Amino acid sequence: MSSTFEKNTFGKRFGSMLKVDFKRLFLSRTFYIILAICLVAPVLILVMTTMMDGTVNVNPQTGVEMVIEGFDNTWQIIGSVSTGAQPSTESGAAGMAMDMSITSMCNINMLYFAISTLVCIFVANDFRSGYSKNLFTVRAKKTDYVASKTVVLIFGAAMMVFAFFVGSLIGGAISGLSFNMVGFNVVNLIMCILSKMVLVSIFVPIYLIMSVIAKQRLWMSILLSMVVGMFLFMIIPMVSPLNATIEHVLICAVGGFGFSIGLGAVSNLILKKTSLV
Repeated sequence: MSSTFEKNTFGKRFGSMLKVDFKRLFLSRTFYIILAICLVAPVLILVMTTMMDGTVNVNPQTGVEMVIEGFDNTWQIIGSVSTGAQPSTESGAAGMAMDMSITSMCNINMLYFAISTLVCIFVANDFRSGYSKNLFTVRAKKTDYVASKTVVLIFGAAMMVFAFFVGSLIGGAISGLSFNMVGFNVVNLIMCILSKMVLVSIFVPIYLIMSVIAKQRLWMSILLSMVVGMFLFMIIPMVSPLNATIEHVLICAVGGFGFSIGLGAVSNLILKKTSLV
């Protein structure tokens, strides 16, 4: 009687690794703490900026008065409507890039920097605890590790975006801000949130590379991630406006797929060429 051995294919290894990583994610208190922060942050931002709206500050050195302007409506913390204006106009791309007001800085786009914290903590913990070294020594390949971590952390990052969106609705209701949709509709809003959730698939592979470079040095991985992430920061409002369509979602999906494959290969190469400590 002949015995048959099942081939240990990438699909089986990847599926097994994926189950383990999802289980570790859902059992992690850090993940739920991060989600809670994402939920509470927009509530605090909307309430505090509404309270400060119209407050006048005087620069003690120049004597120039500055009026603090809060959010006009709840959706402003999620994004802005793409007008298609020319870059030379104030409402165009250049105008948005130079806008340093509270409403332009304290919004969901800043969350893409916070996503680096999620990625870096989880990867750093793997190297600090010796989990990754034991994993690679016993059975797993580095390709499986990178692929699994990319998928699981993209899911976790997308949940952060969704938590921020829910918190924005709560914050808008508490602060009494308007929910009127001007220049977009409910379908556009759904496409906007979907595009922002899919867009994390571009940032997660970048942060994963920084994490495998720094390994157990969490502070270094976060620092590197934020520095590199700044170069892509301006694409967030461009590809995920409030009046987004399915086209924006597809653009984010294609970009995310390309980044995940390409940068995943780089992460895999780094793990192969460097020590695990």
